[in-house]
Amino acid sequence: MSIPFVYGRIAETSNFTDRENETEYLIRNFKNLTNTIIISPRRWGKTSLVRKTSEIIAKREQDIIVCHIDIFNCRTEEQFYNAFASAILKASLSTWKKVVEGAKKYLGRFSPNISFSDTSKTYEISFGVDFKDTTLSFDEILDLPQTIANDLKKQVVVCIDEFQNITDYSDALGFQQKLRSHWQLHKKVCYCLYGSKRHMLLNIFTDYSMPFYKFGDILFLEKIKREDWIAFISKRFQATGKKISQDLCGTIADVMKNHPYYTQQLSQQVWLRTEKECTQEIVNTALHDLIAQLSLLFTNIFDSLTPKQINFLYAIVAGETNFSSKDVLKKYDLGTSANIKNLRSATLEKDLIDIVPGNHIVIQDPVFEHWLKGMSKGK
Repeated sequence: MSIPFVYGRIAETSNFTDRENETEYLIRNFKNLTNTIIISPRRWGKTSLVRKTSEIIAKREQDIIVCHIDIFNCRTEEQFYNAFASAILKASLSTWKKVVEGAKKYLGRFSPNISFSDTSKTYEISFGVDFKDTTLSFDEILDLPQTIANDLKKQVVVCIDEFQNITDYSDALGFQQKLRSHWQLHKKVCYCLYGSKRHMLLNIFTDYSMPFYKFGDILFLEKIKREDWIAFISKRFQATGKKISQDLCGTIADVMKNHPYYTQQLSQQVWLRTEKECTQEIVNTALHDLIAQLSLLFTNIFDSLTPKQINFLYAIVAGETNFSSKDVLKKYDLGTSANIKNLRSATLEKDLIDIVPGNHIVIQDPVFEHWLKGMSKGK
């Protein structure tokens, strides 16, 4: 019997939960060639949403090519160009032979070298020129989607994951200006940009001084609703011959605060411990074991923080909201009120907190929050 809950990898087919409105929104934008930026905290299902939308587009629209590029491991402009060109060619040209021909046709002056792995069935492209050669502009690579769209008389949708990584390049601002100057001129191409660093993406796309300001629609991804989780968890249990009450499905969603990744993970742990019918004790045990399982990771995070950063997190999990008040500053030893801004920035940079509507500060990881509550009680 296969495990009916998926986390840590792309959720597909029956493992994909809800997101009907967001999916239709992306479908419309892809068809209308509207640039789209997806922003949400880590592990909220951005990649699964984009992949699901791409599958639907592939079935419905024969004249749209969707290309996926993950630049997580691209630490330089050269690596970006390699990944970008390789992904565009693979998505647009159906066979190994056509990819080779396309590379020579579109990128001939870069002396492209393409290798093919029989085991992984993947292509890799590299350039036989020195990247530091100042006579090369790499315009052809950035315009490759538009060039192919013109040749094939199709539309191209380019989806780039971990887009915030471009801020780490040696000339980050200059590179962003270069991308924007090319991509804004493409008539048959749109771009879907997203990543796992919410605060960095906000800076790229919502700061009026940045090149990508107002580049396209911004989709702020929300959590999947409680009632949708209840229906999903119940259905998945039932499909495997196990029983769970609506109340316990709601409890799983509640303790994980509807977090997509962790709700799936806790549901899986509960399912594994259930022989025939789930009980409250099983849910409690699964939650306790999940916190224990991740405790070493949380301890390492904890050890990297300053005492005041730790106390700031304690104040958040205790439900404090007015961090600059004298009582809160004294109770949690946070220093002066001026220090709160620094504590907020530091923990936001580490992806430990998130700022939700109303300017409220919350712990981003719900399991980490449970662990922190335990630590604060033993303080």
